[in-house]
Amino acid sequence: METRLRIQKWGNGLGISIPSVIVTGLSLKEGLYVSVQESNNKIIIEPVKTSVSYSLTDMLCEITDDNLHRCIETGAPTGNEIW
Repeated sequence: METRLRIQKWGNGLGISIPSVIVTGLSLKEGLYVSVQESNNKIIIEPVKTSVSYSLTDMLCEITDDNLHRCIETGAPTGNEIW
């Protein structure tokens, strides 16, 4: 797919808005990282592929008695901490 986009000033840099048909086609989401490269006078933008994505719930479910670290004592409060 080819589309023409206007480069606009965003803060101190320049940016483009990615059309929704491309966003949907590539399953892009807000917060996803992309790599940006220049090659042969072209700009190449590709989603960064991550091998695994964990949620906090997923990670907490992996805690067992065998991999739980011991409690660490740091002593009594020394400043204005509220315990």
